[in-house]
Amino acid sequence: MLNISPKSVTKMVSRRNLSSLRYVESKKSGKVFIKILIGLSFLLFLTLLLPWTQNIQAPGTVTTVRPDQRPQTIHSIIAGRIEKWYVQEGDFVEKGDTILFISEVKDAYFDPELLPRTEKQLGSKQEGVKAYNEKVKALTAQIAALKETSKLKLEQTENKLRQAELKIATDSIDLEAARINANIAEEQLKRMEKLQQEGLKSLTDLESRKLKAQKAKAELISAENKLLTTRNELLNAQVEIVSLETQYRNAIAKAESDKYTAMSNMYDAEITVNKMENQLKNYSVRAGYYYITAPQSGYVTQAIQSGIGETIKEGSEIVSIMPSEYDLAVAMYVEPIDLPLIEKGQKVRLQFDGWPAIVFSGWPNTSYGTFGGKVFAIDNFISPNGKFRLLVAPDPEAEPWPEALRVGGGARNMLLLKDVMIWYELWRRFNGFPPDYYKAASPQKPAEK
Repeated sequence: MLNISPKSVTKMVSRRNLSSLRYVESKKSGKVFIKILIGLSFLLFLTLLLPWTQNIQAPGTVTTVRPDQRPQTIHSIIAGRIEKWYVQEGDFVEKGDTILFISEVKDAYFDPELLPRTEKQLGSKQEGVKAYNEKVKALTAQIAALKETSKLKLEQTENKLRQAELKIATDSIDLEAARINANIAEEQLKRMEKLQQEGLKSLTDLESRKLKAQKAKAELISAENKLLTTRNELLNAQVEIVSLETQYRNAIAKAESDKYTAMSNMYDAEITVNKMENQLKNYSVRAGYYYITAPQSGYVTQAIQSGIGETIKEGSEIVSIMPSEYDLAVAMYVEPIDLPLIEKGQKVRLQFDGWPAIVFSGWPNTSYGTFGGKVFAIDNFISPNGKFRLLVAPDPEAEPWPEALRVGGGARNMLLLKDVMIWYELWRRFNGFPPDYYKAASPQKPAEK
């Protein structure tokens, strides 16, 4: 083989006859291309040094800040039959306005005079309670009178007993005196008989002495009889005391038994009165449920039950209402791995459905058609979709949200994290590292003087 160098070939070729070669060699495109590559490389290097805002993107829906501002469904407390509608879908209703009227379907409430008749029954039972109460008072007074009478009677009988005891003492003394007199008369009679036998006393004196002796014996027997009578009176007084105590004890026990019976009947009547009052109140409240009213001001969005004569059950959904005044918010769902990076007060950029936007991820300040928000609530439990829910409220420092937003609309959200360089963000994503931890700046408290 021949070794031919490029220089030798160039010398051997005649450029005079090769016009195309002369045209190509006259172009400087290679140098320009090199310069373009250098410029693009330099521009790419500068781009890698630009700031980039780390973010977490998640879908969301428009909702309200407060639960009572969200769409709600009105239910029927009682079962009934639809009789008349007072509104139609799209109407605005104030709080307390009547939406529809239902009639009763249970036979226990068919009576149109149910409330007045229940009130009459309640009044009769209340009068019965008053009568039992008066009876209890009367029996209480009767028991007090019986106790007072028994006390007086017992004192009277005890006085008789004391008198009998004193009389027994007196009769005992009289009996002893009569016994002494009888003994003396007997001794005198014996002496008189001895003297009469000796002739010292006459027969007349002897007979007089016998008469006195007989009289002394009679007085002794009379004293003994009187003592026995007094002792019998003592026994009668004791028996009378026991009889009085038994008699009044039985009378008081019977009166107390009647009193407790009356009290028991009174308590039963009071229980019946309370039940009837509760029943009357339930009837009154139930009558108020025939007219279904709006719990708050808003717009009637959908009539779930329709027609006249349709029967509904307890707790059935009847109509849905959207409150007229509400504060919008966005509910967004983030992955559990991103939850530790989120705190209250963190800024969010939102793109609502129906509002065109030019979004530059990582450069929220150059995104157009997006709106600002702040995280104001974070759920402490996971949602059924396996993510954690965040609530985002409008950012007062950013542009206001569109007035035409409606609850339930969709939104695309970018949760803003830490500002880093683009090269760092590319390196982080290439290595699969999570975003940097971001902590919202807490407001500084004024220093205490």
